[in-house]
Amino acid sequence: MRVSKLILIVTLIIGLNKKINSQTYPNQNISLVSFIDPHNNIGVGVDGRKYSGCWGWYQSSKNKEYAISGASNGIFFIDISSPITPSVSAFISGKAGCTWREIKTYQNYVYVASDDATPNNFLIADMQYLPDSVHIVHYGTEYFERGHTLWIDKDKLYVGSTTYTTGFSSMNVYSLATPTAPVLLRQLNQDYPFINHVHDMYARNDTVFASCGNQGLYIFKLLSNNTFTLLGSYSGYPNAGYNHSSFLTANGKNLVFCDEVPTGLPFHVVDVQNLTNIQSQSVNKAYQNTTPHNPYLIGNDYALISCYQDGLLIYNISNPATPTLTGFFDTHPQGGGNVGNYFGADYRGNWGAYPWLPSGLIIANDMQNGVFILKALAAFSNTTAVTLPNNTLSIKQQSNNNQFYFYPNPATNRIAIQFSNSELNQVSISTLLGKEILYTEFKNNISQYLDVSSLTTGNYFLTVKNKNGSLTKKLCIQN
Repeated sequence: MRVSKLILIVTLIIGLNKKINSQTYPNQNISLVSFIDPHNNIGVGVDGRKYSGCWGWYQSSKNKEYAISGASNGIFFIDISSPITPSVSAFISGKAGCTWREIKTYQNYVYVASDDATPNNFLIADMQYLPDSVHIVHYGTEYFERGHTLWIDKDKLYVGSTTYTTGFSSMNVYSLATPTAPVLLRQLNQDYPFINHVHDMYARNDTVFASCGNQGLYIFKLLSNNTFTLLGSYSGYPNAGYNHSSFLTANGKNLVFCDEVPTGLPFHVVDVQNLTNIQSQSVNKAYQNTTPHNPYLIGNDYALISCYQDGLLIYNISNPATPTLTGFFDTHPQGGGNVGNYFGADYRGNWGAYPWLPSGLIIANDMQNGVFILKALAAFSNTTAVTLPNNTLSIKQQSNNNQFYFYPNPATNRIAIQFSNSELNQVSISTLLGKEILYTEFKNNISQYLDVSSLTTGNYFLTVKNKNGSLTKKLCIQN
C-alpha cells in the first residue's frame, strides 16, 4: 500500500506562522528552530491530545532527516532536512482519538504500536521511498493488537504490555532478522509470571531494564536460548511511584528513570554497575509539581527529560550525585511551573523527544501544541545551573494559599486567570504610562478568562488589588 505525500495548503502555513509569531515559549540555552502543527483537528483525543510519542530517522542514502510524530489520528513523517521550514512528506492514518502511539525504527523500517482501546493494529512501514511516500508492510493484529511501548536492541524488537485479541503478555521480544516479518522469540511471562506488566523497557546487548509500574524496576537478560533470567531489581526506593521509563548512560554505569504516577515525583539517577545492589545517586525535580515522563541520554553526561507541562529539561549528569540543570524549553507555556499552576491537568504537554539526529536537532512532541524542532548546543556546553521561570503572583496574606495566576504570557485573544481568595479583588490592565484600559472585580474563587482581543500588540501592566495590598506583573500582547 502506498501513502502519498501530503500537500500542505496555504491556510495551514498561514495558521502555523501565526501560531509561531503569537506564542513565546520560555526557554534558556535551548532555542526554537521551527514548529509545525499538521493535525487537522479531526479525531483529537481526550483533553485536547493531538500528539503522543515521537522518533527520528536519518535517511543516509539521501542525506535527509525526519521527525516521525505519533498523532491521535495517525503518524506524520516530517522532513526536517531544511529545519527552518519543516514539511510533511507522508501521513498514515490510524484509529482516531488515540492517546498512545509509540514509534521505533530499524534500518529503513518504522514500527508503530498503540495501547489505545480495541480495535487497534500494529504497523510496519517502509520509509526508503521518502520524501515521496512510505509503503505499509503490515497493518493488523497478526503479531499483536496493542502494545504500550517499543524498544529495538540490535535486531530484536521488545514490546511492553502486549495485548492480543485473545490474551496478554507482560513483554514480548521478536527477532527482526527479517524486518518485514518479526518472529516471536519469547514472552516474559513464560519465565517470570509474577511481573504484571512492563510499561516500558530499555535494552542493550540483551540486558533489559524493565519499568514494571508499581512493582518497580527489574533487570532481565535474554539468553542465547531465548529465555529470560532475572539479574536484579530496584523497588521500594524513596519517592517510589509508578516506574515508567528509563535510559542507560553510554558507559553502562548509571541509569536515569522516571516515576510518572502520582504527579510531582522526581526522576532518579542510580548506579547500576552491580545489578544485585543498585545504589541511588540522586533524586531530582525542577518545580515542586513537575512530572517527568520520559528520559533520553546522550553519552555519559547529558540527560534530556520530557516533563509534561514543564517541557524539555537538559541536565548535566557528569556528577550523578548532583545533576545540574543546564537548559530548558517549555513546549506548554499555558500551564505548569512557569505560571505557577497546573490547572488540574497534570498529564498535558511534552510527551517525548528524540535527540540523536546527525545534525544535532532535537524533536519534541507536545500533546496539545505540536511538533517542535529545537537546538541545544548552549545547554550542552553550559556547566552552570539555569533558573526556571515562575510567573506566580501572590498577595501576602495570613494564608499562604492565596495566589493569583494568569497565562499565557504573551497572549493574543484572552488570558486565563485563577484566584482562590475570600476578598473582593480588583483586576486591571493598564498601559506602561498608567492609563487603565480594562477593569473588573472578582470575589472568592476565580477560574475564568479575560478577553484581551481588543488590545494592540505591546506591553501592559496587569494588577490585582485587594485590601491586603496589590501586585503588578507585566503582560505582553502579540496579535
